[in-house]
Amino acid sequence: METLKITSPIDEKLIKDLKTGIKVLISGTIYTARDAAHLKMIQALGKGEKLPFNIKGQTIYYMGPSPARPGQVIGSAGPTTSSRMDEYTPKLLSQGLRAIIGKGNRSPEVIQTLKKYNAVYFVTFGGAGALISKCIKKAEVIAYPELAAEAVMRLEIEDLPAIVANDIYGNDLYETSRAAYQKTEV
Repeated sequence: METLKITSPIDEKLIKDLKTGIKVLISGTIYTARDAAHLKMIQALGKGEKLPFNIKGQTIYYMGPSPARPGQVIGSAGPTTSSRMDEYTPKLLSQGLRAIIGKGNRSPEVIQTLKKYNAVYFVTFGGAGALISKCIKKAEVIAYPELAAEAVMRLEIEDLPAIVANDIYGNDLYETSRAAYQKTEV
């Protein structure tokens, strides 16, 4: 299967073509947020406050970088385990979040919410943070600097590799891959 080059923010029309198992190279603008930043965003929404960026149509990468070495844009930038954000994800999807990048499987509730709000979940490669950092061309903290590595950042990326793990149709790469593996004779 060919790798699809896409741009974030992801066009709403493209979402229907991003089916589970498709390999993508993502370029454009994405935002980072992990557990602590998600909690702050959910608390802000609960108080009727605005989020630190317009979330409609955007992509969040579950990542907290290591410090950048001199001359580097960012340090190692590998994904964080996505299930840690499962309790926050439905609320952010309801606000218009279109795509998420992380690692690992998602809860049934998140998979159904992705389907409900026409959003997609990409997985990228754990353990490859140094290589992924080469895809990041610009990094800027835009909110919650007190959270250090967990602050919300705006990233400009080029050809960040990922695979569609959950699509708008409710498909789950982890389930289909597990089923295919179990059918394999040894």
